[in-house]
Amino acid sequence: MDGSTHTVTNQPPPLVGYDVYTADLALTSAVERHLDPELLDEAHGDLSALGRSAGSSQLQEWGVLANENPPRLRTHDRYGNRVDEVDFHPAWHRLLGKGVAAGLTAAWNRPGGHVRRAAGFLVWTQVEAGNGCPLSMTHAAVPALRTDPDLAAEWEPRLTSTIYERELRPARHKAGALFGMAMTEKQGGSDVRANTTAARPLPDGESYELTGHKWFCSAPMSDGFLVLAQAPGGLTCFLVPRVLEDDTRNPFHLQRLKDKLGNRSNASAEVEFAGTWARRVGEEGRGVRTIIEMVAATRLDCVLGSAGLMRQAVAQAIHHCDHREAFGGRLADKPLMRNVLADLAVESEAATTLALRLAAAYDDDGEQERALLRIAVPAAKYWVTKRCTPVTVEAAECLGGNGYVEESGMPRLVRESPLNSVWEGAGNVQALDVLRALRREPDALDAYLQEIGRARGADHRLDGAIKALLTELADLEGVEGRARRLTERLALVLQGSLLVRFAPPEVADAFCASRLGGDGGAAFGTLPSTLNLASVVDRSRPEA
Repeated sequence: MDGSTHTVTNQPPPLVGYDVYTADLALTSAVERHLDPELLDEAHGDLSALGRSAGSSQLQEWGVLANENPPRLRTHDRYGNRVDEVDFHPAWHRLLGKGVAAGLTAAWNRPGGHVRRAAGFLVWTQVEAGNGCPLSMTHAAVPALRTDPDLAAEWEPRLTSTIYERELRPARHKAGALFGMAMTEKQGGSDVRANTTAARPLPDGESYELTGHKWFCSAPMSDGFLVLAQAPGGLTCFLVPRVLEDDTRNPFHLQRLKDKLGNRSNASAEVEFAGTWARRVGEEGRGVRTIIEMVAATRLDCVLGSAGLMRQAVAQAIHHCDHREAFGGRLADKPLMRNVLADLAVESEAATTLALRLAAAYDDDGEQERALLRIAVPAAKYWVTKRCTPVTVEAAECLGGNGYVEESGMPRLVRESPLNSVWEGAGNVQALDVLRALRREPDALDAYLQEIGRARGADHRLDGAIKALLTELADLEGVEGRARRLTERLALVLQGSLLVRFAPPEVADAFCASRLGGDGGAAFGTLPSTLNLASVVDRSRPEA
């Protein structure tokens, strides 16, 4: 007798050792759709290599370690000198280094760069979402810095580098650098015009001295930060380097790190400025306009990050049900479970398809595409990030009690899922931004209507939803109280139009029936039973 009381059977193996990218047919199809043919071989090769890394047991373990060993604030060194550094587990640095090396901050200067980066960011989120924050901030800082050609020439090569250097030293000595952002203050939050941080001009006319605080500083271990402060001419954007040219530390006092619900591997801090040197970016009084391009880019990353979390949650749920026997057969073959899995898969594919379409608009950079982004980005940010939490929770339930246990990885996805809805402006801020675009920029609505119009006539439920949307858009009187409803409809109709044009018929049919045609319930797993749900699930299998 060996003392064993049971033999382990009917337990699914870990979902490791697979290519996260090539197994995601919605993602690979979107890349093929939006990239020029001559770029595809290289892009598929690069993304598949990243996907294999993301699906490896080693990197999945690094993700666990980075979250089980969250960052620690070290305000002083052993001699009593103020250093204000954040210490991370080695796994964090390994993951962040791989993300930088994969070009996840290098979209702006290569053909098809935004689509390629977006696909990579979606893949990389599935390993560990926390290191997406510095990758996103660094990527998004580029368009803001381009308002000042001298600053762009100095910093952009480092921000778009594929070299990760963790040590803090003057930027001129580094081959690669990371950027963070500090906008909000405790008394104002999203109302950044209520900021009180003061910027006193220095004699050279471009430099300032900052005094004040920030309630949320993203990626506080970075080499530089974009910061909003009140200059004599009004709210202004500034670049705050972490280390000055004379090798001294810029006063950048980290008061504490936030103890967050999720995203625990990543540091978010409260920071005090006390005589902090800063360089103006853009004109005085135009800080919001200067930094808004950075905000728009990070909002798209919120959509991509949520799409990545959804995809990983759905992959885990399908994998579990494929390998689990229950009630006399495979769980994935049970009609009710198949309905749940198919419903989750449809939501995931809709998010991925929309996110890659927006990335392609960045690559195009034409006037109409820029106009489309002004409505589509906040609408997608509002809707996709809000759908992330119910998707991950339902996917965890597919694992039963096992999904509530930390070792399954599902609780980490659930804790992470609300983040992108709050980050870079919560739901009301996004809905109000949509209203602002509708009222002030008629070309934005025109671009949106042209985009969805490409699918008219292909599905009667989509046509009906477009007609209802046009009726609602015709009367914007007192619209603020229904701004969320309108933003949701804008996002759903846009998703439906893309799926009707590009997704397999069974996926588009399921989406239009349930999301646009009213033939679906409030919970997942309520798709019409007449649909081809088996094909929908087959398309989303992670082993594909």
